[in-house]
Amino acid sequence: MPLARSLSMTSLNGLPQWEDEDLPVEDLLLFEVSWEVTNKVGGIYTVIQTKAKITADEWGENYFLVGPYFEHNVKTQVEACEPPNPAVKKAMDTMKSEGCQVVFGRWLIEGSPYVLLFDIGSAAWNLDKWKGEFWDVSNIGIPFHDREANDAVIFGSLTAWFLKELSSQFEDKPNIIAHFHEWQAGVGLILSRSQKLPVATIFTTHATLLGRYLCAANIDFYNNLDQFDIDKEAGERQIYHRYCMERAAVHCAHVFTTVSQITAIEAEHMLKRNPDVVTPNGLNIKKFSAMHEFQNLHSMNKARIQEFIRGHFYGHLDFSLEKTLFFFIAGRYEFSNKGADMFLEALSRLNFLLRVHKTDVTVVVFFIMPAKTNNFNVETLKGQAVRKQLWDTAQSVKEKFGKKLYNALLKGEIPDLNKILDRDDITIMKRAIFSTQ
Repeated sequence: MPLARSLSMTSLNGLPQWEDEDLPVEDLLLFEVSWEVTNKVGGIYTVIQTKAKITADEWGENYFLVGPYFEHNVKTQVEACEPPNPAVKKAMDTMKSEGCQVVFGRWLIEGSPYVLLFDIGSAAWNLDKWKGEFWDVSNIGIPFHDREANDAVIFGSLTAWFLKELSSQFEDKPNIIAHFHEWQAGVGLILSRSQKLPVATIFTTHATLLGRYLCAANIDFYNNLDQFDIDKEAGERQIYHRYCMERAAVHCAHVFTTVSQITAIEAEHMLKRNPDVVTPNGLNIKKFSAMHEFQNLHSMNKARIQEFIRGHFYGHLDFSLEKTLFFFIAGRYEFSNKGADMFLEALSRLNFLLRVHKTDVTVVVFFIMPAKTNNFNVETLKGQAVRKQLWDTAQSVKEKFGKKLYNALLKGEIPDLNKILDRDDITIMKRAIFSTQ
């Protein structure tokens, strides 16, 4: 049976501390808090989504994801239902009675985990009050024009309020664990600790905020980690308050984690705390454990990619798809942070070598990076339509060819392949070819 450590009610410097006591998961409630629960912004959405099934399988009815409410996301991704835990329901009802909209349901992804979503807009009237309370406990001021930081204060205040209402219902140790991702959720952690809530807290950074900005500025970041004037750099980029929110959350957390060793080194210099645990992201490949199943999926998906390529390069398809390598790069639309600049440089060098060696191998590269678009690419749509037309023509001719071949074989004859296609068939094929020019 999985065990976890509980949070003691004793305190050091006024804040609850850990005690060594193993408890079964059935006696614990786990809340995972992120701005990207049901709300795809970047890679954290994928991280949470892909590990939800394993976590839900282990924690069962005691695992909850906490995020912001956005109607367009909820309509397509969340099935509303009643909370299975009476304490969770009572905490939600208390918040609703104070005018805050809270939605509970199942996130329609693998594992179907429970989600608790706070409507930021319905609580926005508390912003000035909550910013003042946040200043009182942290001395961090939030500029009125920073919409994202203001939303983080509202979201964090709602999260801390919920955890307070929830923990107050338990007479003995509530045994609640709250796991916060990134600075947008960090306010909830800071407020929970300042209110001395009996909640065990974990904070995970996937990449430090200031590190993202420095890398985007084409600075030799990792070779100069120990030389940056952090306060100065954050101030010049007008993110000093965000940086302070992130750093405060890191130092308030009982357990601090990063997702890679290089991020751990980055956090040590940028946030001045060594992670307690490094928890690498990974792929859940267990569902592909059967080799034949994996091979079949690979073959099917490769065929779909090849069909797309046929349509995309229609009229210019002068290379063999059987001798084509497909490369992919995916991530947020950040040119240097996601390594697109290095990837392009590597492709340039590869292209040079392919030309020098006069190889018949072709490389097709997909850049999968969401960006604002105004319309569909009409030429691409046209190419797919032409490809489909050619396929339909080939299928039609094949069907006629097959019937004639079948009839000849029934008669015990070997048909003349030069005569089995008539003039109409040739005309149809020529017309299809001309339409691609």
